[in-house]
Amino acid sequence: MHPELAADLDQLPALLEEVRQQAVVFLDGLDERAVIPEAEQAGKQADSVPLGGESGGVRAALAEFGERWQPRLSASAGPRYFGFVTGGATPAALAGDWLTAAVDQNSNSAMDPAGQQLERETLGWLRELFGLSEAHSGSFVSGATMSNTVGLAVAREWLGERLGVDVAEDGVGALGRVRVLSGNAHSSVAKALSVLGLGRAAVTPVAALPGREAVDVAALERALAEAGGPCVVVANAGTVNTVDFDDLRAIAALRERYDFWLHVDAAFGAFAALVPEHAELVAGLDLADSVCVDLHKWLNVPYDSAVQFTRRRDLQARVFQNAAAYLGPLGEDPDLVHLTPENSHRLRALAAWFTLRAYGRAGHREIVERCVAGARALGEAVAGMAGLRLLAPVRLNVVCFTLAADPTAERLAALAAELAGEAFVTPTRYAGQPALRAAFSNWRTTEADVERTAAALERAVARLGEAGGGWVMGAINGSN
Repeated sequence: MHPELAADLDQLPALLEEVRQQAVVFLDGLDERAVIPEAEQAGKQADSVPLGGESGGVRAALAEFGERWQPRLSASAGPRYFGFVTGGATPAALAGDWLTAAVDQNSNSAMDPAGQQLERETLGWLRELFGLSEAHSGSFVSGATMSNTVGLAVAREWLGERLGVDVAEDGVGALGRVRVLSGNAHSSVAKALSVLGLGRAAVTPVAALPGREAVDVAALERALAEAGGPCVVVANAGTVNTVDFDDLRAIAALRERYDFWLHVDAAFGAFAALVPEHAELVAGLDLADSVCVDLHKWLNVPYDSAVQFTRRRDLQARVFQNAAAYLGPLGEDPDLVHLTPENSHRLRALAAWFTLRAYGRAGHREIVERCVAGARALGEAVAGMAGLRLLAPVRLNVVCFTLAADPTAERLAALAAELAGEAFVTPTRYAGQPALRAAFSNWRTTEADVERTAAALERAVARLGEAGGGWVMGAINGSN
């Protein structure tokens, strides 16, 4: 054994304690840490260093990480990181994730079954949490993009079944043109269609309801009639900009007259099911043929973790089966290796198992309720703030807003940059105009964080108004 490996093995308990101490320092500092450090706001690249021959073991690596990289890291695990839709890691999820690396399981095979069994137990808990019936089976994947990809891959196989061809064997060319109808498909859907060989152009946009991001079901029915054959409908349970929800029951009812696969992108909107006040938003989710849910959003487990559910596990296994002598047979209850694109599948479920076991439905319901309350409070602050305009009602956990005057992408980028030390928001476009959005999904976020963010936003808007265009360019260039 290499001397440094041997030395680290001998000192492993002490080394892990040093890592724990460094992690605690980082986590304890989240509340006051710049959400996006100044160097990162300015886009400054870190200087790369050569690998070298002598390494120095864990202590040398830990010291260099602490000196060169840790100061550059964002406070994305903290309470005022409102970019994208990003949760943190609950204490239990963090414990589960650390143990995931320690036990280092490849949870894909019944020949070494404990990891696979734990994943299936966790999936059962999640299925219950989201109001899905036992008709849905699931598996863990890396994120919403992969979840949508798996669901649409099963839909692709269903289209082949309807047309009398075997896509998994004969290829996507056997299908001919495929239509995917959606009112507001997330960008990951187009990415998935590209990967699956169906093409980004397969998406046919369907009109939304006036002033909404939810699909107009009457317009969808007209599009289904025009399609003239089997197709795929992608519905939304929580859009990115305004967390709008399609009427899932009304869409599912259209299957009485039209032949289509219903895939629901419920990446974070599925968590509305935890709160009675909001559960009606996802009524009908169980009627879907496939469902995407992203866990590193509102379940607050570490990146990367999501689940996909489907009613047609037989078709899923037909797509992803992996025939090799060292793997178990396909069978009626396929091993996980036969259900996703990954042959290597770490025990992602353990972090989710820990946080669900530790806090249950009640604990995670409280996180959702607190995030929704925070979003509504920030929305009210924005609506009453001179210089800003709220672009849509705060339906759940996202605040979408813009400048009241001259809302250019450049000015909004400058505003976001000025705010970034205190809070992180991301750009978007809504109703044809540039905007910013703040998404609440972190378990640490409190009322005090909302007040702090609102105050910082008001200061940033005032500074933008006072300094004009020169301030804008300075902020973009990182000189202020």
